[in-house]
Amino acid sequence: MKDIVEENASQIIKTIGEQGEEIYMKLQEIVNVNNQDYALLSIVKEDTLPSPDDVEDEIIIMKMNKTEDECTFEIIDDDEEFNLVANAIADDDEE
Repeated sequence: MKDIVEENASQIIKTIGEQGEEIYMKLQEIVNVNNQDYALLSIVKEDTLPSPDDVEDEIIIMKMNKTEDECTFEIIDDDEEFNLVANAIADDDEE
């Protein structure tokens, strides 16, 4: 699954879920692990910046792929890669 950042929606990303539903996510943070950027995202209810009540607690980690024209996000299918990124985020949070 790949998703495109919408330039006119300040840090809100719209994607299509597995059942064809629209899902909006807020970009919380970008982390770099082994020279690869990963996005930390949280699901929001609408395509506007959320109020604190609109943000779910779950953080989703996706791999970022940048080109000159766009930035796409993809699910991390490799368990080893996902664990490496999750551990790097956890280590950073402890500091």
